[in-house]
Amino acid sequence: MRDQIVEWAKEIQSLAQAGLFYGKDVFDQERYERMREIAVEMMAARTDIPSEKIATLFCGDVGYQTPKVDTRAAIFEEGKILLVCESSGKWSMPGGWCEYNLSPAENAVKEAKEEAGLDVVVQKVISVQDRDKHNQPPYAYGVVKIFYQCKATGGSFVSNIETSESRYFSLDELPPLAEEKCNEEQIRMCFEAYGDDNWKVQFD
Repeated sequence: MRDQIVEWAKEIQSLAQAGLFYGKDVFDQERYERMREIAVEMMAARTDIPSEKIATLFCGDVGYQTPKVDTRAAIFEEGKILLVCESSGKWSMPGGWCEYNLSPAENAVKEAKEEAGLDVVVQKVISVQDRDKHNQPPYAYGVVKIFYQCKATGGSFVSNIETSESRYFSLDELPPLAEEKCNEEQIRMCFEAYGDDNWKVQFD
């Protein structure tokens, strides 16, 4: 369930960011800066995110605020889904922020290689989601999550700075999940898509 205070804080931040970029009056600039500070204070009061990190996130973009894009690769083998173990000790589908010079599908391929060591091809789009409607805790910015069904064509896991292990899991034996990245609801959705040749892309 969405926290309305968090949603207001993000909206205030968005308005402040646009005002700082498009506004010309020096006094208005001061007001927009203060609006951004208030948004940071609100987010810090309602989440576990340190105010310094929130300020960095809020101040790291300019112009009209748009969401970040996160891609996730649902890779199946013999009815099981591949998950990678994060540095937190919890598991998720391979994925991450979309690079500026890659399409979302290309990014899913890149993340599968980096985090799981696998060469994959994208087979279909499973879902396009508003992260805040599905994952907790809330982030200080909007996120669009795109889930792709992928097929491994080669490769094997290589130790890296992001993940320590990869393994295939059935739906009834899922390990502790990094739910801020993907949760059981989302993995269940991927299993449903995998078993449905006529799957229709889900979207928020």
